[in-house]
Amino acid sequence: MDRRTFLCTAAVAVTASRSLHAKGSETLRVGVIGHTGRGNYGHGLDTVWLRLPETRVVAVADADPAGLAAATERLRAPAGFADYRRMLEQVRPELVAICPRHPDQHLEMTLAALESGAKGIYMEKPFCRTPAEADQMLAAADARGAKIALAHRNRYHPALQAIDRLITQGTIGKPLEIRGRGKGDRRGGAEDLWVLGSHVLNLMNYFGGPARSCSASLRQDGRPTTRQDIRQGNEALGPIAGNQLHARYELENGWIAYFDSIAEDGTGGQGFGLQIIGSEGVIDLKMDRFPLAHLIPGNPFQPPTVGRAWVPISSAGPGEAEPIEDLVSLITHNVLPVRDLIASIGTDRRPLCDAREGAMTIEMICGAFASHQAGGRAVTLPLESREHPFATA
Repeated sequence: MDRRTFLCTAAVAVTASRSLHAKGSETLRVGVIGHTGRGNYGHGLDTVWLRLPETRVVAVADADPAGLAAATERLRAPAGFADYRRMLEQVRPELVAICPRHPDQHLEMTLAALESGAKGIYMEKPFCRTPAEADQMLAAADARGAKIALAHRNRYHPALQAIDRLITQGTIGKPLEIRGRGKGDRRGGAEDLWVLGSHVLNLMNYFGGPARSCSASLRQDGRPTTRQDIRQGNEALGPIAGNQLHARYELENGWIAYFDSIAEDGTGGQGFGLQIIGSEGVIDLKMDRFPLAHLIPGNPFQPPTVGRAWVPISSAGPGEAEPIEDLVSLITHNVLPVRDLIASIGTDRRPLCDAREGAMTIEMICGAFASHQAGGRAVTLPLESREHPFATA
């Protein structure tokens, strides 16, 4: 099914989630999994449930004793567990928040949550470390009819649908390419691709469909990376190499997308996002910014006779006031993503940013590593090998 046939606006997601709660359903019980010192609780994935009358936290798990005590108090949880498996077995919550940022824990946590009977999982990114891990999580969720949603918060912003309309209406002319960048700070290169670039790749997937091929190169201080440059990444990312990365993706709809990251690139993180470049204008999206996007009218390759305006794009369109009340809070605090997850359970549809989109970001990341290993030639996605490209380097 075409994703845009069932995309819901923020208002629809909120209404559907509240409706599910109102139809005689008991308040949905939530189990929170964190790990202090090993990814912690992500960006508010633990506290969002306190904002929703349709959910209540019934237990929290954290292997760190001090972290567990703090989380139990913070979440007003009636039970705390050092072992998340024990929590899941005893409490069997309908919803599970997998909060740690370190992706090496996501596979086992997900499988345990699904085995316990969870109907829905809200998970911090990155989704996992390899396509093989993604395959296992997808298969387990599909077998149980459960829903997994990823915390790529920008993906739930209703301005994306306004951007869709601008592209369809020809406002920026012929779409030519997508240009994406990471933050370009000390993590530039492979680490930036994992930690921050995953947000950008996810939106490339949204606008252009799944990536079908990737060609890329990794460099360390200006020279091509070699086997000797491979190291274990921070935040349990697995093997990485290079403080400079350049990748090119061919997307399903025929668009070409680029992602670049250079350590300490001097931009102060202002490039973190993507630009949809058209023959008659540019749409600029900045991750985790409000407004999320701007329209820059005019041929981007022609010197302007007057200054080019940056027109904010709200969910109502460019230059329009935002009609959704408190939208910044709804997205920043994960309310829209969680309500969309709940609504997806009630209507048996895919969440807006589901496990398949999470898996595609992993294909795109590992595709860049696989292409570099192949001397920069294009590799087909999904990858034939499901293991990490650097695992046998």
